[in-house]
Amino acid sequence: MIEFYGDHPALDLMNTVVHGEETWHGDADVMAWLAAAGQVTAQGGAPGNPGELLAAARALRETVRTAVAARKAGERVDVAALNAALAHAERHMALVAESGNGLSLQARYAAGTPQQLLAPLAEAAAQLLATADFKLVRKCEDHACTLWFLDRTKSHRRRWCSMALCGNRNKVAAFRQRQHES
Repeated sequence: MIEFYGDHPALDLMNTVVHGEETWHGDADVMAWLAAAGQVTAQGGAPGNPGELLAAARALRETVRTAVAARKAGERVDVAALNAALAHAERHMALVAESGNGLSLQARYAAGTPQQLLAPLAEAAAQLLATADFKLVRKCEDHACTLWFLDRTKSHRRRWCSMALCGNRNKVAAFRQRQHES
């Protein structure tokens, strides 16, 4: 089961390496992740040659990771690699009839190459880097966790990637430590 803790597509992309373990081992893994993330509508085959989507997805992930880490550290972000990924985007807008008389405007992306298929993620990363309040972009406070998230809570006090994963474990450990000290 694929879990998403980042509350933003670019951070979810970064979170595809969990505790140092790679979650993508082939094009099919990337396609399954893209489908679960709502980035592709159909579970078709990956565009390009075998392994090309995997390589492109891992490269984009590292580009995003480097840029987010630099932005979080208050350093200058090297935009060249992300701009190269954005250059592959081919999109147009489509007016879509919704239920009743509703209409919505939706972006439609070309998906003929791995880079085109990943272009919406590159756009999401660029949007995050350009507009997010980076005080709210955080790494989980669990020392062993590598996951990042965008704190969208009302109080902006989120500390853990997930209460079910790291939050509960750390709270139980703190409780046991207090019990041991008393």
